[in-house]
Amino acid sequence: MAFALYLLLGACAGVLAGLFGVGGGIIIVPVLVFTFTLQGFDPSVLTHLAVGTSLATIVFTSINAVREHHRLGAVQWPIFAWMTVGILVGAAVGAKTASLIQGPILQKIIGVFALVIAAQMAADFKPKASRGIPGRPMLTAVGGVIGWASAIFGIGGGSLTVPFLISRSLPMQKAVATSSACGLPIAIASALGFMVLGWNEAHLPAHSFGYVYLPALLGIALTSMFFARYGARLAHRLSPRLLKRLFAALLFCVGLSFLL
Repeated sequence: MAFALYLLLGACAGVLAGLFGVGGGIIIVPVLVFTFTLQGFDPSVLTHLAVGTSLATIVFTSINAVREHHRLGAVQWPIFAWMTVGILVGAAVGAKTASLIQGPILQKIIGVFALVIAAQMAADFKPKASRGIPGRPMLTAVGGVIGWASAIFGIGGGSLTVPFLISRSLPMQKAVATSSACGLPIAIASALGFMVLGWNEAHLPAHSFGYVYLPALLGIALTSMFFARYGARLAHRLSPRLLKRLFAALLFCVGLSFLL
């Protein structure tokens, strides 16, 4: 039953990855927390396990989404390259930061973040494109901040990267595509960090690789890679306004449940 849920979760995450330039982590983490709780995992590790597993799945989600966006010529690789320099450092620091936060507190932090993203999506907030693409040092610095925050929340960074790129006058489709590309180094660096930091944790369930739960990783990866390409195609064809608002309602419920 749990594995079937992982397959369904992967399909949803894949579509979201391609459609919005997010790695799907904003929905994967809460569902994994609830699932791991029902499975009786130790409360002291289940939140970190959910975050680490989410980041590992984003590696697979991002690959197909990036390939599809690249095929459509939308990824801005020079921006990606300089942001990645900061992302790699920020993600490693973020994984360490998350490991120092107690599970229940980390859940509340993720809950607040979900509410903020829900409000942003419900209001259809779009930053004004008032400035051009910044220089290399600024791109690297912003990448560091996004990598750090993404590792803590277990996300691919799209909810942070896309608004930043739009504010810098990059068209929506190119912002989503470049954000998808940036999600790959975020996920790789963060997932490796969670694996290493959880390696000697005594309370992990069987079939864990540090703070990564392999059955969930396998189930989500199997379907997310397949569905990511369809999300990427939809991003170039459809207006996602209604879907954003439905997604915002779901995130609002998730955020409240984590806080309450």
